[in-house]
Amino acid sequence: MFDIAIIGGGPAGATAALYAAKAGKKTLLIDNDKGMTRRALMKNYYGIEEIDGPTMVDTGLKQAENFGATLVKETAQDLKRTGSSFAITTNNGSYEAKYVILTTGASVSFAEKAGIKTKAGTEPRISKVVDVDADGRTSMEGVWAAGTCAGVSVHAIITAGDGAKVAINVISEMNGERYVDHDVLES
Repeated sequence: MFDIAIIGGGPAGATAALYAAKAGKKTLLIDNDKGMTRRALMKNYYGIEEIDGPTMVDTGLKQAENFGATLVKETAQDLKRTGSSFAITTNNGSYEAKYVILTTGASVSFAEKAGIKTKAGTEPRISKVVDVDADGRTSMEGVWAAGTCAGVSVHAIITAGDGAKVAINVISEMNGERYVDHDVLES
């Protein structure tokens, strides 16, 4: 069983996965490789002069794997509560996790199928988003959401930050105290 399963491997999902894995949580990242970031060119991402979407996504996924996340290239199809955990069915198998973070980009159909509340979106071309609180919690206890599907701006730097925020909030809940992740240069 995984501690945290993240569904969607764009900037929000890969960032959530690398934070979760780096915190020592057994992390699953399910990515169907259909995210909108793969079609992007970013010239406004802090600290990077220019990066194309495929390079950014591939680098993010590799970072998550380097910290120990398990990456599966599959399509999540169903989510069901099974006692104190969740069963996630994909086109290629099934997985179990204690917590789930949805980072499904512009699509909320997976969340709706699971019975999670949605609401009208405010971004151009994003008609619906998952209804979340300020920490990223959805209407289903144990399921969180981050990034575009959670109503934040479609800009990659914002969705990545939201993925980190939500992962830190999940980790904090799991640990029973606020989690902080800072690496420091040695002098």
